[in-house]
Parts: sequence; structure tokens; C-alpha cells
Amino acid sequence: MQEIYLAGGCLWGVQEYLRHLPGVTLTEVGRANGTTQILDGNYDGYTECVKTQFDPNIICLNTLIERYFEIIDPYSINKQGIDEGEKYRTGIYSTKTEHLAIAKQFISSRDDSAKIAVEVLPLSNYIKSAAEHQDRLQHYPDDYCHIPEATLHKYKQ
Repeated sequence: MQEIYLAGGCLWGVQEYLRHLPGVTLTEVGRANGTTQILDGNYDGYTECVKTQFDPNIICLNTLIERYFEIIDPYSINKQGIDEGEKYRTGIYSTKTEHLAIAKQFISSRDDSAKIAVEVLPLSNYIKSAAEHQDRLQHYPDDYCHIPEATLHKYKQ
């Protein structure tokens, strides 16, 4: 198994979408790449993300990134859907340089690559979110989600 961390706005919808992709074996919501100390639950500088474990024999990283691009606005800075702020920025994070190289190659191969605002950076300061945020849309399917319903469950079997 391999893992990558994907930030695409509100973590509830991103997790729900990713969990249904063939080859994704585990999803966990959290926050990543902040630079400030966490005080009283204040995650300044962090972005909401989903730790995504996947089987590369079933889904290659390039395809996983392609699917991720189906649910984000890659041109938007600090905003996805109606959610605004630094914690909703888009990003692809990993501890493996080869994952980052694949992500950068995916972006640079697109005709619109100069407009893309998705961060591609080494993972730092990952913090798992509290239990009430894990699998949120599984427990509360009518909760807010910025991803359109048809897209959210596109790969649900």
C-alpha cells in the first residue's frame, strides 16, 4: 500500500468521494502543512486533507490524481465551493519524492497548467481530525458537501 494526502476543500466530501474509488483501501481526514502552533483547536496555516491509502496494483497514482481533479476547482486559491479560507486550499502532499514528481508531471502535462493553483509539496505536520469528523457523510448523509451529488458518488458500487 501507498499513501498520499489530498486537500480539496471541505474534508467530509473529499473523504466520501475518495473512499469509493477502486483501489483506495483507507481514508482518514485531518489537517496538514500548517506552520503555526495549534492552540485551543485553532489550525491556522493548515489545510483540510484526506490521508488516502491506495493499492497501486489497482489504481495508479496518476489515475488517483486525475480522479481528484474531478472534484476540485484547480484554479481557485483558498476556496472550494462556498468554503473560503486558507484551510480550504487545494494540495497534493506526500512523504515520497516520486509521488510529488508524478503530481507535478500530471499538472505540467495539462494545457491549463499555468493557471493551476494546487500545491504540490512534501507532507509536514499532519494531524488526524477528531472522531466526529471521520466518515462524517457516512453517518450524516444530508450534511453539507461542496461536491455535487452525482460526482460525489460517481464511483460508488
